Amino acid sequence: MAAIDDGGQVGTRRSALARGIAVALGVPGLILFASAAGFGALARDAGLSLGNANLMMATLFALPAQVVMVDQLARGGSLLGAALAVTLIGVRLLPMTAVLVPYLGGPRGGRLGKVIAVHAIAITAWMEGFRRLPAIAEPLRLPHFLGIGAGLILASLAGTTAGFAAAGVVPPAFAAALLFLTPIYFMLSLIETAGGAGDWLAIAIGAALGPLAFLFAPGFDLLLTGVVGGTAAYLLGRRWRGMWRLDGHDDTVRDDLRDGR
Repeated sequence: MAAIDDGGQVGTRRSALARGIAVALGVPGLILFASAAGFGALARDAGLSLGNANLMMATLFALPAQVVMVDQLARGGSLLGAALAVTLIGVRLLPMTAVLVPYLGGPRGGRLGKVIAVHAIAITAWMEGFRRLPAIAEPLRLPHFLGIGAGLILASLAGTTAGFAAAGVVPPAFAAALLFLTPIYFMLSLIETAGGAGDWLAIAIGAALGPLAFLFAPGFDLLLTGVVGGTAAYLLGRRWRGMWRLDGHDDTVRDDLRDGR
């Protein structure tokens, strides 16, 4: 297999795949393992078999959607209603997919490989891919992300199995707390990668608006927080950037703002 220059390093697609798996089995994989263990315990308490729990993890690979489906089934809800709820929750992954797919090798990436890769796009895989793929040579991006996705799914399946086996030993409150490790990891990753004022505004507004949205509009809280908070952060960040440029005597920006452009 021909060697490819990977941002100053020489590597192959196979080595890029192996490095992706190594990344996934580090801290991100440990976080997902623990979160999936909480889901495994929840699934057993809801009366699901280990095979059902792992099948749900492998096919959905989105803990919020999986928790909603298990909750609906445990309450005796219809499968159609549970599927609809899961679909609505899964819509949140569409913008993340649209942002990440252009990094997956461009026209050089195989179509089948991309279809397999986007299945792994959830919070953790998206964060790791968005952080790492821009610095990797284009031909190596798809195999590297496939390695990340494969490693994270394997860690999640192992965690689901461990949590299912330990459901009778681990206190229910502890198992439920494990599910919160993924959003905590996501928040810490956002803070680590935040750059401009708009990023910090989005984090701050989202943290403040989320609890209020949950109190006044449960079920629509994430949607409202994302749309309202993200829009407000974008507009405020844009205004601050404009004011900063004006202080730098940027005549072009001043004219654009005066004319409403």
